[in-house]
Amino acid sequence: MNIWQPDPNEILLARSPVSFATGAAPRVKGMRWFRNSERIDIQPELAGWPEGPSFTARSVGGSATQKVLRGAAKATGVAVMALLSSAGGNVSGSSVATTDDGSDTPDDPADEVDDFPVLWASPGTIARTLPWQLDPGRIDQKHNCTHLIVTDRRLVVVLLPYYKYDLEYVDDEMIWQCPRADVSSVVPRNFKDGNDFTIKFVDGSWCRLNSFRRQKLMHYMAPPREMIPYSSLSPQQKETVSVFTEEVQMPDSVHPTVTLNPTGRLHVEVLLPSRLTSAFGATEESITMDTEGRRVDIDDYLPGDF
Repeated sequence: MNIWQPDPNEILLARSPVSFATGAAPRVKGMRWFRNSERIDIQPELAGWPEGPSFTARSVGGSATQKVLRGAAKATGVAVMALLSSAGGNVSGSSVATTDDGSDTPDDPADEVDDFPVLWASPGTIARTLPWQLDPGRIDQKHNCTHLIVTDRRLVVVLLPYYKYDLEYVDDEMIWQCPRADVSSVVPRNFKDGNDFTIKFVDGSWCRLNSFRRQKLMHYMAPPREMIPYSSLSPQQKETVSVFTEEVQMPDSVHPTVTLNPTGRLHVEVLLPSRLTSAFGATEESITMDTEGRRVDIDDYLPGDF
């Protein structure tokens, strides 16, 4: 196995599965496009990319019809549930997945309802260098996956095999990287499932990605959290960190990362190599402590602590 490692003195911050996003609105559901700044399809221009699926947005009428049919089905389902409930049936369970981040309101209708670009890149821009393996329409997702790695210096994309019955097998091939300085902003996109986010580069190009663990990736990118050197911690803060790292059985080769939350509290995190899998990426353990070095119970977290 070959597990990607940062350079000496480079800090590994996050690692999670990622791919180009997929449209969710009726007109573009299941689709994605690669555009230039004139909104022209650039798939044939992407050097080294294998041929992929070609999409055509559905007509407005077709979208409206689908919406009506879904609405009718939903109304029927509600009526059936009400009938079962009134009859004493057990209807407490649900197979519908929910998320606190998802929204039925588009952030940008032009790019989420009428069209769905996941790459916005004029010739020579950074986004055009992104690897084709991020595209679910081109990669065999049953046997391969891509992870986005965030360090204090760069973003890295690795390709690795995916074995359903051996998720701990990790054999990385680095297929893309860019300096953190090339990223101008990272924005969450909450339309529908709440797993999308956009990375905008300094040259104006951007990409729209999807990760069910986007919160961990964005924690260090939007905006970058201030890194706090361990040496600058107070004795009580160091003691709290020491107790925490013993609890999670942190190996000697790993160092805790301490960052400053917008609330003024400190976020302490440890990435455990023993928990790295192809399905979930790097798994972390973390605590939040106040300026006095006291642990903060999660029930007392402020929004900026998450």
